[in-house]
Amino acid sequence: MEQDGRRRILYVQTHGVDMPERSATPFYLAAAAAAMDVDVGIYFTMNGPTLLKRDVPEQLVVPKKGGGGAPLRYFIDQALELGVRLYVCQPSLDLHGLRLEDLIEGVEMIGGAAFNAMALEADAVIAF
Repeated sequence: MEQDGRRRILYVQTHGVDMPERSATPFYLAAAAAAMDVDVGIYFTMNGPTLLKRDVPEQLVVPKKGGGGAPLRYFIDQALELGVRLYVCQPSLDLHGLRLEDLIEGVEMIGGAAFNAMALEADAVIAF
């Protein structure tokens, strides 16, 4: 995360494709925070990296009450356009047989020490 004096929020996404109803909220909140000039990152661990696999965001529909919904890609694009950074946990990639090359563009792989440093520097850490 940047050291420019801005407030920082780190979101942690642990849910994956198995729970589409829980997939969009971190992107939505991160985009809102970025629009408020907050430095924002989302860290994907446990099942979270499955949301970032190529072609998944276009195919995974975030359900909406009453039916229908929007593809997860809509929420990801909003967040990225506002400067939200996406981080992924290496052991969680291994857990799902994924490599960084299997993920959408713009994802950075970090280790446990980097995650802990970001969490310690953040004004808030929010997990999903």
